[in-house]
Amino acid sequence: QVRFVESGGDLVQPGGSLRLSCVPSGGIFRVYTLAWYRQAPGKQREMVAEVTTAGSTSYTDSVKGRFTISRDNAKNTVYLQMDGLKFEDTAVYYCNAVLRTSILYSWGQGTQVTVSP
Repeated sequence: QVRFVESGGDLVQPGGSLRLSCVPSGGIFRVYTLAWYRQAPGKQREMVAEVTTAGSTSYTDSVKGRFTISRDNAKNTVYLQMDGLKFEDTAVYYCNAVLRTSILYSWGQGTQVTVSP
């Protein structure tokens, strides 16, 4: 059974930075594209960023230039560096493996990011 353990969320002021981490189990790390998603209260879950096995990255427009996704194969970890945080970045952040546009596994607990003065 594949599980995702997300961490690093916190309360941060606007303009601040956080680094989220995700460790998937089940030996899938080097097989699939990995992505970060987020779900704000009352909104649908949306993809934030993804990184392929080759290291290519893509981002949703609202975070381009502020967020950076990366993967460390040695540590079996995918990161999301978030800089210049805004109120609208407040959400629970999740990671998952993706194939084309399909999510492959059940969601983990996520990690809460709150941007507030």
